[in-house]
Amino acid sequence: MKHILEADGIQLEYDNRKILLRIYLKCETGNITGLLGKNGTGKSCLMRIIHSSLECESSIRINGKSIKHLPQNKKQILYLPQHHFIPKHLTLKSVFSHHAINYSTFVNKFPEFSTKYKNSIGSLSGGERRIVETYLLIVSKALFVLLDEPFTHLSPVQIESIIALILEEKSNKGFLVSDHLFQHILSISNNLYLLKDGATILINNQEEIESLGYARL
Repeated sequence: MKHILEADGIQLEYDNRKILLRIYLKCETGNITGLLGKNGTGKSCLMRIIHSSLECESSIRINGKSIKHLPQNKKQILYLPQHHFIPKHLTLKSVFSHHAINYSTFVNKFPEFSTKYKNSIGSLSGGERRIVETYLLIVSKALFVLLDEPFTHLSPVQIESIIALILEEKSNKGFLVSDHLFQHILSISNNLYLLKDGATILINNQEEIESLGYARL
């Protein structure tokens, strides 16, 4: 069954400056939705509003029903923030056990972690922490996963592995992905939005990205 996540009616203002005001965004299970926008346009704010970790006037719906009225809505929408969210003192063993995710399967995709099972999260590099946190969300049982800058601190090989994992898991859930490495977003997205001047613009072809002043292709 296909599930649909929609966001609109969003009004966000800081210091009398309207950040988000003309928003409509749709994400479906089985698809990857890309979100582009220059720094400071409100991409992270929009993701946090959809996730319900930032409150403002908004309408966020799954299959036409407000998530405010859906039981356990936080388990249906997970969000990867730009900052690290797993406490440093926890070990990889405890983290994977808590999330009921098989560590051996993880190591098959990221063999560099084969000897780190008992290591603490705090002992990992920034890139390694990013891989762990991103992996846990991508393979979760959530209906929708919002990934904010998932390729930060990752090597080209690691980025390829994360992209392959997203493509593998998209049959089970819907993804909303934003990253300043926009070429990767273009390569994997089934549909694409550009956030500009407080509004989301549905991109129909890559030429529009350049004509709207986001980037030269």
